[in-house]
Amino acid sequence: MEKNECNQRRLTHRDEETKKDLSKRLNIIEGQIKGINQMIAEDRYCDDVLIQIVAASQALKSLGNQILETHLKTCVRRDVQNGKTDILEDVMQVIKKLQ
Repeated sequence: MEKNECNQRRLTHRDEETKKDLSKRLNIIEGQIKGINQMIAEDRYCDDVLIQIVAASQALKSLGNQILETHLKTCVRRDVQNGKTDILEDVMQVIKKLQ
């Protein structure tokens, strides 16, 4: 297994397009968080702030699900094919945390 792929060092190689997409989504989420902070500073109505918090939370959850799906299709599949089934317990723990 190559050094920069999923391995004991827990690295995952991502192509530049994937990194760009993930970074773009994270920048949007960061903007949402900054917007929430600004809303608090401006004493905006609670319901409006809460709606933005839900939107940011959903965006993070969606991003997490995308990364999990990719992880299952690449790292986990490769490890299982190589007989390293202990990764399944790790995945189950991550899934529990995502709920």
